[in-house]
Amino acid sequence: MGSEDLSENPSARVPRAAEDLSRASRIVSKVGYLGPEGTFSEQALLSSALPDSVEPVPQASIYDTIMALRHGAVEFAIVPIENSLDGSISVTLDLLADEAPGLQIAGETLLTVSHSLIASQLVGLKDINTVISHPQVPGQCIRFLRNELAHADIRPASSTAQAVREVVASPGQGLAALGTRLAADIYGATVIRDGVQDRDDNETRFVWLSRSEYPSPPPLHASARGQWKTSLVFWGAGADSPGWLVRCLNELARREINLTKIESRPRRERLGHYMFFVDLEGGLSAEPGVTGAVAGMREICEEVRVLGSYPAA
Repeated sequence: MGSEDLSENPSARVPRAAEDLSRASRIVSKVGYLGPEGTFSEQALLSSALPDSVEPVPQASIYDTIMALRHGAVEFAIVPIENSLDGSISVTLDLLADEAPGLQIAGETLLTVSHSLIASQLVGLKDINTVISHPQVPGQCIRFLRNELAHADIRPASSTAQAVREVVASPGQGLAALGTRLAADIYGATVIRDGVQDRDDNETRFVWLSRSEYPSPPPLHASARGQWKTSLVFWGAGADSPGWLVRCLNELARREINLTKIESRPRRERLGHYMFFVDLEGGLSAEPGVTGAVAGMREICEEVRVLGSYPAA
C-alpha cells in the first residue's frame, strides 16, 4: 500500500475507526501504586495491564496504596509482595493479614528489576557519602554497596523514585539514589552506573488487589495469566503444640496440593506467636481438593484467611 492516499480507499479507514471506537468504549480503571512516577510499581502496573485500560494513581507508601483501595479511591491497587533476592515485603504481608479486611489478591505479575546508581550530576564514587532508596532495595545491591560504597551511609526513602527526586533537589550534597533509569530520565538526574543489583535475574513479584465486594478481574493482558494459585494466612492457639503445623500442612499434602511458598510472620502479640503465609497451586472455587484442604485447616486453626485465588504470573 506504501504511500497510497487513504482518502481514495474508504474501506482502509474502517479498521482504524473500529480500533478508535473500541478504545473509547473501553472501561478505564483507576489503579493505585507506590509513586511517584518512575517507580518499579508503576512499571509493573503498565507492563501487566491491557493497553489504555488503567489510570495510574500514585500513592505515598504501600500503606497508602492499600488504604486508597480499601476506602474506594481506586478500583484496583498493585503492590510488591516478594523479591527473589531480598525475600518478602513484610509491610505488604502484614497489611493484608491485619489491616485490609475486604481486600483480596486478584492477580499477580513478575518484573525483572535492575537498579541504577543515580546522582544529580556526574560524580565519582568517592564523592558519594549517602545513598538513598526504598528500604527493600539495599539488600538487593549489598555486594556493590559493600565493595564500592562501604564509606557511604544508607538512608531510606518512601520509594526509589522519591529517592531520585531527593537527590535532584540537593545537588552537591554527596547524595546518590538507587532507582530506575526511567526515574533518572523523568527527574533530570544522571545515571552513574547501571545494573548494581547482586544478580541480573533479580525479580520482584507484584500482586493486584481488588475489593471483595466487587470481584471483577483486574485488566491484565493474556500473557500475565497462568495457572491458578491460592494464597492463605493462618494461625491458632494450637501452634504451641508439637506437630500442629505438620497437621495443618498435611491437609494439603494428603490431597497432593503443591506449596510454592511458606513463611512465618510475628502476630504482634507477644514473642513466639506467629502467623503462617502459604501460596499453593490450584484455584479455590474450581478445585475440590483446595476447597477441602482449606476446610480441614479451619478445623485445626483459630483463623484461616483466604488472601486470594487468582491466575499466577
